Amino acid sequence: MDPTATFSGAATRAHVDGVPRIQQDAFFCGPTAIAMVMQWAGSDIQQDQIAELAFSPRAKGTYQADMIGSSRRLGQLAVEISTFDQLLAEVAAGHPVIVFQNLGLGIAPVWHYGVVTGYDLERDAVYLNSGQEDQMVLPFDLFQRTWQRGGNWALVVLPPDDLPVSVAEARVLSAAAALERVGQMSAAETLYQTGAKQWPDSWLWQFGLGNALYAQGDLRGARAALRRARAIAPDVPEIRSNLAHVEAELGG
Repeated sequence: MDPTATFSGAATRAHVDGVPRIQQDAFFCGPTAIAMVMQWAGSDIQQDQIAELAFSPRAKGTYQADMIGSSRRLGQLAVEISTFDQLLAEVAAGHPVIVFQNLGLGIAPVWHYGVVTGYDLERDAVYLNSGQEDQMVLPFDLFQRTWQRGGNWALVVLPPDDLPVSVAEARVLSAAAALERVGQMSAAETLYQTGAKQWPDSWLWQFGLGNALYAQGDLRGARAALRRARAIAPDVPEIRSNLAHVEAELGG
């Protein structure tokens, strides 16, 4: 396989600096992968703390839904991706990407979560932190086969002041709403603020920000955000209704 021909639109090489290599405990590849990307972002969280949220003893592993859910309960933006172009784009943007692989065969699967930290098209190499202290290096073709056997599932986990580059606005909005649902209102607030800078003409970010601020008791901040949403989209009834509610509580 010639990856330089297959991925002609990608940067020739990319590497994400500072992603730690953590020796995983038995069956903790999922929690370890999350710990690596969160420590890269500045957290001091450990794999056993994440395992309390994400590990299923009966399954001796971590389900994909729990990878997403635990990341969000820890205040992180978590968005799934599924194509190689998206994966390369995120790594080129400086984002490590969690991938789900089958390192065995169809009749004898070896399910595993690793973190893609770099690639080099000319050297035909994908670099992963894979739960061992040594870096894993796979040719593109072999990496693709192991990833495809894992359903081409990947997860971008970032702090809420950083945005993935390969997903649509609606997916990021959905991730922000998910943070609200798990009670991570401060993280949701940050993500709405970040999204409002990225998509300043979209009223949904200011609307979400207003609701997140209201949930935290910041009525004046909520009013200001909802007024900005109204300025962008004056005819949206949900904005007018929520703004009227906040203004009534503030006394006008």
